[in-house]
Amino acid sequence: MLFFTQKLQNWLQRKFDVVAYLTAENLALRQQLIVLKRNQARPSLKLSDRVFWKVLSQVWPSWRDSLVIVQPETVIGWQRRAFRFYWRRKCRSVNRGRPKLSPEVKSLVLKLATANPLWGAPRIHGELLKLGIEISERSVSGIIRRNNPKPPSQTWKTFIKNHMPDMVAVDFLVVPTIRFKMLFVFVVLRHARRRVVHFNVTANPAAQWAAQQITEAFPWDSAPRYLLRDRDKIFGKLFQQRVLSMGIEEVLTAYRCPWQNAYVERLNGSIRRECTDHIMVWNERHLKRILREYFDYYNDDRRHLGLAKEPPVERPISKMTSVSKRVTETARVGGLHHRYEWCEAA
Repeated sequence: MLFFTQKLQNWLQRKFDVVAYLTAENLALRQQLIVLKRNQARPSLKLSDRVFWKVLSQVWPSWRDSLVIVQPETVIGWQRRAFRFYWRRKCRSVNRGRPKLSPEVKSLVLKLATANPLWGAPRIHGELLKLGIEISERSVSGIIRRNNPKPPSQTWKTFIKNHMPDMVAVDFLVVPTIRFKMLFVFVVLRHARRRVVHFNVTANPAAQWAAQQITEAFPWDSAPRYLLRDRDKIFGKLFQQRVLSMGIEEVLTAYRCPWQNAYVERLNGSIRRECTDHIMVWNERHLKRILREYFDYYNDDRRHLGLAKEPPVERPISKMTSVSKRVTETARVGGLHHRYEWCEAA
């Protein structure tokens, strides 16, 4: 009995020594791995290393605790990537997608679309079926859309040019006063000769006030056919009803597209650069007087590049008919601008 007990004790001691040895060796290896990871943040792994950890993660539940060189999520990502690759290879087909259309069929579709611009894809598809050509309507639509697009709509420049004699544009211009109060200038511009036909100033713009300005700008039967404006909330329902009752059709610009109302926007810029940026406005009465003088100069004297350097109201050429004539200067807008003519010397 004593001999058996001694043998069991020796066996257990050897067993514990092996476990202690393996534990110490494991700690030493892990410490070396930690030092290696500290010196090299991201070691390069081969395909065999990835396969090893992927297989080990399937058979060893505690594989996460011993993983040092990579993150556990990286191993899981390898598994997902391998899963996608496996099913992609398995589901891969030699003939994927729709069968290719012959160039003859494509050219025939384009020929029918060009010869019949009023036909859409359904009618062209039906005609092809009568010719014995098996093709889907969606394929016909795609061929037409990619190779034979519909003619584009006329540009805003073309539209405005074609309707210029019958169109006016309206807009608001903000001018600050010397007391930091905001005044709103409402301008009405005829496109035909870039002539300002009406303006007014207010500190509290509203739809009813704007509608009254349209009535004052076009009394009796002088209303234009089209009115171009932006989508400002000031042009509310009362304004729209007044314009409609006068037989005027409104043309609205797109959101945040001031270039579609280019003429009146250019006018607003000219007012700022040539007038309001050079004066200090006291009140509404003062601004009205200044703008009245500027618009007189704008319509009668100011040259426009779009009008072959002529003012909106045609200005006759002043000629030197005698040697005694001299060029005289007439101040406009308080001396900001001038008009020059030949006149007899005093």
